[in-house]
Amino acid sequence: MDWYGTILFSIIFCVSCIILGFMRILREKGSLPPGPMPLPFIGNLLHIDTKDIGKSLMKLKDKYGPVYSLYLGPRPGIVLCGYNAVKEALIDQNDDFGDRGDYPVFLNFIGGHDLGFTNGERWKSLRRFALQTLRNFGMGKRSVEERIQEEALFLIEEFKKTKGTPVNPTKYFAHSVSNVVCSIVFGSRFDYEDKRLLAITDSIYHNFLIMSSTWGTLYNMYPNFMEYVPGPHKKMGKYFKVIYDISAESIKYHKETLDPESPRDYIDCFLIKIKQETDNPDTSFYAKSLARTIHNLLFGGTETVSTNLRYGFLVLMKYPEVAERMQEEIDRVIGRNRLPSISDRSQMPYTEATIHELIRFCDVLPVSLPRCTSRDTRYRGYSIPKGTHVTPLLASVHRDPDHYAQPEKFNPNNFLDDKGLFKKNDAHMPFGAGKRVCLGEGLGRMELYLYFTSLLQNFNFKPVIPKEEIDLTPTGSGLGNVPPNYKCCIVPR
Repeated sequence: MDWYGTILFSIIFCVSCIILGFMRILREKGSLPPGPMPLPFIGNLLHIDTKDIGKSLMKLKDKYGPVYSLYLGPRPGIVLCGYNAVKEALIDQNDDFGDRGDYPVFLNFIGGHDLGFTNGERWKSLRRFALQTLRNFGMGKRSVEERIQEEALFLIEEFKKTKGTPVNPTKYFAHSVSNVVCSIVFGSRFDYEDKRLLAITDSIYHNFLIMSSTWGTLYNMYPNFMEYVPGPHKKMGKYFKVIYDISAESIKYHKETLDPESPRDYIDCFLIKIKQETDNPDTSFYAKSLARTIHNLLFGGTETVSTNLRYGFLVLMKYPEVAERMQEEIDRVIGRNRLPSISDRSQMPYTEATIHELIRFCDVLPVSLPRCTSRDTRYRGYSIPKGTHVTPLLASVHRDPDHYAQPEKFNPNNFLDDKGLFKKNDAHMPFGAGKRVCLGEGLGRMELYLYFTSLLQNFNFKPVIPKEEIDLTPTGSGLGNVPPNYKCCIVPR
């Protein structure tokens, strides 16, 4: 009887938990937009494809409309689709939707000490400091543009060494792009064979792959449960630590050689700020926040731009006529005897339009980093409670048929007017929007322009397979759209 009693009690307990779970969900969903019905504990796991979260959210948009509720795990949230819905929340109501939502693949290893995943006064202080510091270095003795041009030259020399043989360009792009932000953060670039640079780019690349896979999606949805499940996600902490160790070594050196009257880089400026706020018990500037912020800058400044480059050149190999037209404009405006500069951009409408279209079409970050509501708010007639998880689906903005004709096709004319001049499109948000827009947007856009133009000025990128066989489908889609691995021949012009 005791055994049967135990089984009966367990059944009653489980059924009660399920009933209470449904009652909680019904209460939460009462004020939220319509959406698929979640199950207790697992949420809407059965309604999404964890291999391609962006495509799953797009399909749900077709059924439930531009704003719908979704439980990514046991927590309630809403998804914003299309330009109008995203703009209304992130720009028109930016104070209400301005907080960062939980994102365990970063937050569990950063701990809320950085500028990317904190909220409130700490985030404001760190962001304001970062913007000011990056701006100061951009206008100093050696501008950011000069740093990018220098790295473009080093990359050109590395590609020349390949002598037109098939190579995978992934590591080349990563090393070059990472060196730009490394020179700002650490004060100097690294040789391409330097173990520190190799460790930084390798760690960022592998974490990006994990975060963009099923494992990364599941970890974000069920972080506590996934801690006990074996898999690639268990390696994320190791990759974070690699960068923290390199940063700690550099911070130690900077402390020993610091001259407060002549800061050399971002680390020096941060260390000076730490000393200035020694007596402030609520300061946002301390050793751990410096290390975590360095990771933010390295990850954001390396992977998004380098992925855009390797995805972008794959697209250009599939559409060589577009690359040829860009090269014609480069030759006419810049020639072959000097590097491109930002001042050339206004005279190169087709190149500018194509780069914008490559960013849109490749859609490297299809699902923006999550937001959450900072207070109870009204949005499109719904009462959204404070702390509600918000997912701005950037893929839906970049595929919005009201702003792009045939959005699934690659077409630089999306950013050209009837006279062939470059035209802006408000529905172009690769760096996010509102108060949480990526602080490196200016740097990223500058890098993409200078790298694409410098490389096309010097090389023809040739596929090793017929262009018709090039598959542009991403191999993973979570945090990012991961382009297929490929080899190409980089032939001097």
